[in-house]
Amino acid sequence: MSRAVEAILSQISQLGDEDRMLLDERLATLAETRWQREAQELRREAERQGIDQERIDQAVAEVRYGT
Repeated sequence: MSRAVEAILSQISQLGDEDRMLLDERLATLAETRWQREAQELRREAERQGIDQERIDQAVAEVRYGT
């Protein structure tokens, strides 16, 4: 683990409960934003390839239920 990561983890361990909660909320928001951006990019790529929601649902059903 790099020194920078170790320093950050050390600082996090010294946070009070309120600050740690705020950090957790901010990290969750960042992760959600990243996930939404990636999902949007993947939807556009699927659309370019002619893959619509119905085809996705069919593929999921085939994997789950072997239909």
